[in-house]
Amino acid sequence: MPPIFQTSGTFMGVPRGPLPTKAKAAIIGLPFDCGTHPYRIGARQGPAAIREQSLLLRPFDVATDLNPIEALGVVDMGDAAVRPGEVEPSYAAIEEAISALAEGGIVTVSLGGDGAIALPEMRALHRVHTGLVTVHIDAHTDAYPIAGHNTATAFARAVEEGLVDAKSSYQIGMRGSAMVKGVIAHGRELGYNIVTMRELFGRGIDEVFREVRKTIGDRPVYLSYDMDFFDPSVAPGVCTPTFGGATSREGLAALEACAGLNLVGVNINTVSPPHDVGGMSALLAGTVALGSLDLIARNHQARGK
Repeated sequence: MPPIFQTSGTFMGVPRGPLPTKAKAAIIGLPFDCGTHPYRIGARQGPAAIREQSLLLRPFDVATDLNPIEALGVVDMGDAAVRPGEVEPSYAAIEEAISALAEGGIVTVSLGGDGAIALPEMRALHRVHTGLVTVHIDAHTDAYPIAGHNTATAFARAVEEGLVDAKSSYQIGMRGSAMVKGVIAHGRELGYNIVTMRELFGRGIDEVFREVRKTIGDRPVYLSYDMDFFDPSVAPGVCTPTFGGATSREGLAALEACAGLNLVGVNINTVSPPHDVGGMSALLAGTVALGSLDLIARNHQARGK
């Protein structure tokens, strides 16, 4: 008999965890923003908006006929117990939530939240996965030469804390204006391989990510996908809209170019529903999340997991 009740309020209607299943991947919401942006507060509402728009998605990849939801036994764990605007307790809650799943061999696909959530995620994944590297797709390095914990410093603190091997990590898509000078130079001083948006389109997505895959090899990868990598014409509802970004086709092609990487954690962040138009940014973020699950499922199949 078909089920009497349907799951509601979860990503694509998947079962709500925790469940006595052998899930290989899990959705988790991180509804946190620092509250420091002078004009655009709203990323704390991102997970709910992405889940809502994800109901428009369908599970099968038309190119492969793969259903990653089924293949991975995906569950939605709900939201970590964060407190928007309160950095330290929220970081602790995020680290605890990601650790609990990662230690059980579950790949997390988290829905942000602003870019600050990357730091506690990397803290958690570093404890479980030796030799962690990151592929950071974003308009900004989030490794600014400033002090503190905020959206502009997560990837700087990650290097200082020894969480990732920056020399084998990539930051891709940087462009636009910055609040301080020397941002790109500082990121490179930290060791990151930085590919600006100009270089990405000059060399081509395929060539750049061929280098990424060759450099990283089989090492565990934390993929952080900031939705402002996309141009505001296709993703207006983000915390820091920056023109000159990727079209939806280009942004999804960059995601697909991550195929073959050993993804152990994925984050899609910076959706700000109060600034969105018709839910288009949230729907695009949901599409990135589903595409990430597809990459994870294909990776598991290739490794016989």
